[in-house]
Amino acid sequence: MSATATTLQISGMTCASCVSRVEKALARVPGVIAASVNLATERATVQALSSVPAASLAAAVEKAGYEAREVERSAPPVPPRRYDWLAVAASSALTLPLVLPMLLQPFGVSWMLAGGAQWLLASVVQFGFGARFYRAGWKAARAGSGNMDLLVALGTSAAYGLSVYLLLRHAGHGMPHLYFEASSAVITLVLLGKWLEARAKRQTTDAIRALNALRPATARVRRDGVEVELLVEQVALGDLVLVRPGERIAVDGEVLEGRSHVDESLLTGESLPVAKAVGDRVTGGAMNAEGALLVNTLAIGAETVLARIIRMVESAQAGKAPIQRIVDRVSAVFVPVVLGIALLTLVGWVLAGSEWETAVINAVAVLVIACPCALGLATPTAIMAGTGVAAQHGILIKDAAALELAHAVTRVAFDKTGTLTEGRPSLVDVLAAPGQTPGDVLRLAAALQQHSEHPLARAVLDKLREQGQVPAPAVDVRALPGRGLEGRVDGQALALGSSRLLHERGAEPGALAQPAERLAADGRTVSWLLRGDGSDGSVLGLLAFGDAVKPSAAAAVARLHALGVGTVMLTGDNQGSAEAVARQLGIADCRADILPADKAAFVASLRAAGEVVAMVGDGINDAPALAAADVGIALSTGTDVAMQTAGITLMRGDPRLVADALDISRRTYATIRRGLFWAFVYNVVGIPLAALGWLNPVIAGAAMALSSVSVVGNALLLRRWRPHTEA
Repeated sequence: MSATATTLQISGMTCASCVSRVEKALARVPGVIAASVNLATERATVQALSSVPAASLAAAVEKAGYEAREVERSAPPVPPRRYDWLAVAASSALTLPLVLPMLLQPFGVSWMLAGGAQWLLASVVQFGFGARFYRAGWKAARAGSGNMDLLVALGTSAAYGLSVYLLLRHAGHGMPHLYFEASSAVITLVLLGKWLEARAKRQTTDAIRALNALRPATARVRRDGVEVELLVEQVALGDLVLVRPGERIAVDGEVLEGRSHVDESLLTGESLPVAKAVGDRVTGGAMNAEGALLVNTLAIGAETVLARIIRMVESAQAGKAPIQRIVDRVSAVFVPVVLGIALLTLVGWVLAGSEWETAVINAVAVLVIACPCALGLATPTAIMAGTGVAAQHGILIKDAAALELAHAVTRVAFDKTGTLTEGRPSLVDVLAAPGQTPGDVLRLAAALQQHSEHPLARAVLDKLREQGQVPAPAVDVRALPGRGLEGRVDGQALALGSSRLLHERGAEPGALAQPAERLAADGRTVSWLLRGDGSDGSVLGLLAFGDAVKPSAAAAVARLHALGVGTVMLTGDNQGSAEAVARQLGIADCRADILPADKAAFVASLRAAGEVVAMVGDGINDAPALAAADVGIALSTGTDVAMQTAGITLMRGDPRLVADALDISRRTYATIRRGLFWAFVYNVVGIPLAALGWLNPVIAGAAMALSSVSVVGNALLLRRWRPHTEA
């Protein structure tokens, strides 16, 4: 039975302990393979057998004490409710009279509300605005676990209960010191912290919202010569879509009429508009500039480039980085440990001879400051901010693991053709063996390659068309992976391929040996045309191709070296051509004449030697090496297979983005570590101070709220990142 992915929107989670509880509840559902919960997006991604209904998953979450509903992965995150801000404002207004005496005391002003008035205000805050903590804390306790809400509910209830006890005990005997301000201030500060946290978390999802906003709602379609405006969902493959100046392109397609410039910056990170003419591909979501275009629809709905980009960014933001596992293990035992410390604080102060009031207030301070919110937010918010800003600049990170691993890369392996070179080779020379003519060699080679999408094949066919000829028919054509292809033309068996194929077929280059060496030394790619289908082939001629190095390739390699990352080039091309490109780019290590499996084996050997390897490629033949590397980086100008295999996709064919991808990974990982450091510091320093009586519960509540806000704010600094090329 096949597995399916279900996304649930979870309501009621407040800290890392909640995340752990929801994941455990989902994992216990029969048929569930894996469950991952993201506190920042409040979503759960569940991999389960197709026989497991979403209703069963939601029921398990609700049994654990939370609310759940199934959502589409593409649905935008739920914005904070206006009620949340109104609750903070109202709670603050009721709490201010309670804390005002404490604020006025340093100025010599002695004023305090009557005890009954304090009780009335505190009761509204405690059981009105604080009711959410009781509900969630009770659900957690009933499920046999703890969370932030339970800590807040216990701590504030203790302070409130102590105040009520003192008020009743001293009724008619003067005004005792009450602690209503502590319970009310803690609830208000926690509400304020959660509201600020929700606002900050919303900013981490700006990238997804910006991408969703690129989707036009309607398209102008020409059918049977008549223009009609349709919902985008009603557009079909093959429809002719008219795009006026200033409109967003509604579909992926090919330009049939018109010329214009198209702004693709939010899709690819390319800052300059791209010229489009008849025959060029356009992408849905891009902005058309000055000219009208008629576009033939080639992709719609979930198959468009924009839809795939959104899915990839969502996948990365929903996933968990490996470092999060440490946090999950800590969170699982955090609340029980805090409850134990609070109990020891209470007992310790009583045994030390202090009054019950002091012991209770110090235990309350421990409960309040020890909130695991910041621990649960440090990693997902940084991942969301990092993947979001990377996507805005043309770097798509498929999963959180790739983002985390990329920071440690020590060696980058590059494919050559299409990655470091333009990938648009031209046929620069055709040499014939004795008894043949260059025209015959070109005609036979074109016959074998007429149905191939390989860049070298396109160069041969373009040259044949320039001469006004069409390819001869070929039969029994089949690919020889890493070598070339073979088939029958005009009744004779032929093969066309690399020097490896030449040697395997036992063919002698003869008079073409020296010209082939000269061409290879000049950086040309040489293909041999052979007669025969066994090991006794004979040479009919050779074809030499030239492929220009990308203008930005040398700068890309230099930047990686400046970052302390080594480089190596892996290519199936001949040694001479490969070494010429490597010298031009400053790559010292070059491996040529290797098959796709050999590329993967070489990458595996680097990893075995202790290197953390990123493989950069764009073709089908790069897929094994992309999968074998710690981090696969594919160029979107290449094949879909390469992009599906890689963990990172570069939306422009600019190799400088490789260094930028490593840079944003390093920045994100540093942000995660910084966030976790501060989250642990708040607790490691705050809990002992509270237990020793050096922290007032009000100060503890403020520090707890500040911890979450500061961790999310730290993650938001990543939104200021810019690629090196723009900086």
